[in-house]
Amino acid sequence: MRILDAIRNCAHASLFFHFSTRPAHTMIEVHHLNESRSRRITWLLEELGLDYKLVQYQRNPDTRLAPPELTAIHPLGKAPVIRDGDTVIFESGAIVDYLIRRYGNGRLSPAYGTHEYDRYSQFLHYAEGSAMLPLMLKVYTARLGEGAAPLQPRISSELQNHLGFLNQELAGRDYLLGSELSGADIQLSFVAQTALRFCGRDAFPNLTAFVDRFEARPAYQRAMEKGGA
Repeated sequence: MRILDAIRNCAHASLFFHFSTRPAHTMIEVHHLNESRSRRITWLLEELGLDYKLVQYQRNPDTRLAPPELTAIHPLGKAPVIRDGDTVIFESGAIVDYLIRRYGNGRLSPAYGTHEYDRYSQFLHYAEGSAMLPLMLKVYTARLGEGAAPLQPRISSELQNHLGFLNQELAGRDYLLGSELSGADIQLSFVAQTALRFCGRDAFPNLTAFVDRFEARPAYQRAMEKGGA
């Protein structure tokens, strides 16, 4: 009996240690700008089931710029920014990485050192690297009207190339890593949604299905209800 009691006590101690070493969760503050990459972060927080407080900002309807109040949390006046206790983090990719590392408990990211992690990391950076430049050029030049007409064919061609690449990468997959959502999908969501609005959906059925799939997720819908796009 003493041996059995000792085993039970050890098991109880191990269980207590496991839970007591999880990071304490404070109320995360999200500085959220409408029509921006901020929606990645509110969606991620919903997927992780974390409590958060939204501090919302609205773009100037004429200039489409963020309000000057954002500089109080980030000198460049950009969003998203989060505050988690004493930690302040900007850049959506860094925020996605931070939240998953700190609070994911194995969710939304493959194990470090695996081939799956390499693919995950690749697309996490791709979303704000190669894929973002032609999209932002398209967004900005669309506001210039005829003045940007000479640039449009090249920009549109480059954007189409990226959509074709993503459409191919998603062939036979629900998400970038297969059947399970990851932080890379959340990071890519802004690019996929915005680019399809410019280029149309018909030529990219796999990418279109990907967008429809994640937009149907309850966590995504909760994030949109709370913070909007």
